[in-house]
Amino acid sequence: MEKLYIVIPAYNEAENIQGVVEEWYRVLELADMSKESRLLVIDDGSRDDTFQILCGMKEKIPKLLVATKDNSGHGPTLLYGYQYAIREGADFIFQTDSDGQTRPEEFEGFWKKRADYDMVIGYRNKRQDGCSRVFVTKVLKLVIWICFGVKVTDANTPFRLMNAEVLNEQMKNIPDNFNLPNVLISVIYEKKGLKTKYIPITFRSRQGGVNSINLRKICGIGLRAVIYFMALNKAMENVKSEGCHER
Repeated sequence: MEKLYIVIPAYNEAENIQGVVEEWYRVLELADMSKESRLLVIDDGSRDDTFQILCGMKEKIPKLLVATKDNSGHGPTLLYGYQYAIREGADFIFQTDSDGQTRPEEFEGFWKKRADYDMVIGYRNKRQDGCSRVFVTKVLKLVIWICFGVKVTDANTPFRLMNAEVLNEQMKNIPDNFNLPNVLISVIYEKKGLKTKYIPITFRSRQGGVNSINLRKICGIGLRAVIYFMALNKAMENVKSEGCHER
């Protein structure tokens, strides 16, 4: 049976983390999943009791893995989690966030499609997280079209199931400190024509605590991302052109 690693980054999520872990841990009990599957939560240097709560849960939840690191932001923490899962021999990696906005009961439909696609990703068609977030997503979609010339349904959704071997190959294009790795993963899969399936998901409002990313930070991250997007697209086009010349 195939080994799944659920990767969840966490920063100052003391109000949410216990409920999120208890909800998502049940996913590992699916009958057609390896007993070596794990729920990996990476604490990104939280200043509250997130890490202490996680450590306290490990005794009752043996398949829970808890890692901690210096604070570096959501994106680098995701990459840390993906690399960790790949090193541990995961066959598939599923990523979601620690704020309680996604629903574990929607996972099984994704898992059933794992053999047919390189990535099965949710798109947030009914969002409850506020107009500003919806606006940011629409702007991101436009930026991706301008920079890469591809249409991506929902590039940054924190609800994605990925074949670990395929993901490992694509991550070579992403710097370890990049703030929007999920966006780049979505774009790279689209540019390369990898098999991707989008499925509508529920996206609730944050269940507790305060979002550590505000619009000002988003704008700063976005500007730096655009610069890298343009450089990456140029590099990918050059590789494609060289491949055509060789043939």
